[in-house]
Amino acid sequence: MTQQVSGEPATAPGQPEPRNGDAPDPRRPGESVFRGLAVGAGVLILAILATVAAFLLIQGAPALFADPAKLISQGYGEFLPWVLPYAFGTIWSAVLALLMAVPVSIGIALFISHYAPRRLAQPLGYVIDLLAAVPSVVFGLWGSQVLATAVQSLYVWLNANLGFIPLFSGKVSGTGRTILTAAMVLATMVLPIITSLCREVFLQTPKLHEEAALALGATRWEMIKMAVLPFARPGIIAAVMLGLGRALGETMAVSMVLSGGRNITFEVLTSENPNSIAAQIAQNFAEAYGLKNNQLIAAGLVLFLITLAVNMIARWIVARRAEYSGAN
Repeated sequence: MTQQVSGEPATAPGQPEPRNGDAPDPRRPGESVFRGLAVGAGVLILAILATVAAFLLIQGAPALFADPAKLISQGYGEFLPWVLPYAFGTIWSAVLALLMAVPVSIGIALFISHYAPRRLAQPLGYVIDLLAAVPSVVFGLWGSQVLATAVQSLYVWLNANLGFIPLFSGKVSGTGRTILTAAMVLATMVLPIITSLCREVFLQTPKLHEEAALALGATRWEMIKMAVLPFARPGIIAAVMLGLGRALGETMAVSMVLSGGRNITFEVLTSENPNSIAAQIAQNFAEAYGLKNNQLIAAGLVLFLITLAVNMIARWIVARRAEYSGAN
């Protein structure tokens, strides 16, 4: 009769020895193959990211460390004063887009997840998801040819009635192709991203929490305020940050809609609009040479750092959300 050593689990005769949960099962070679592919994919992504950063840094270094007098004579001017208006335009247009897209996205997500009947919710979800597959060139054409003309009369009304607000002051653009129009196009482009993520987060709310709120006499909207929105707050913030990263990097739609310049202004109805970094690179890179080429690449490095910071903040917010311990 064998004695069991204290602290060691007993193993029944004929059964395999227990193994570490992190070690691959030798009886399942597919597990090792999948683990290797997953690790390789992660390493490849990091390598590509590091390669892109190294390319931007190496190619942009001549403009970053060049003599300011040389940049003035052979480039677009001193780098920091030159790039700051474009960085402002990038962030300003993205913020305007989020101000319009976030409330609509959350409303659509709540309608799909908690209000719409199943026969309507599923097709509506597919339509929202399909918006993400529309090319940015199509959004740019729509914004420049249709939206800009349609909102021109609205801009005149806003300027006439709300011109005392700095946002709506100044001389109204005659074409409607302003930074506010570009922000509307960006809002349409980021809407499916934010809506899809918020919808999935809302659907993960523990059912017992929703039923408990309803059992206490809460209306559906009160249940959403008490149970759904508090649970989904970290996911909503992460969705907004990911949508912000998408808006910051958009190129073609902004360059096709916006006739931007190198200025810093909060007026959204005038023809004097700040351009974005991505649109400025797209509009000038084909004709750039020498230090101008290096300066545009250095501007791309600034955009890369801004976008990377936004996505890192989004991932940090997602990582902060510990596994929910409530009933499910």
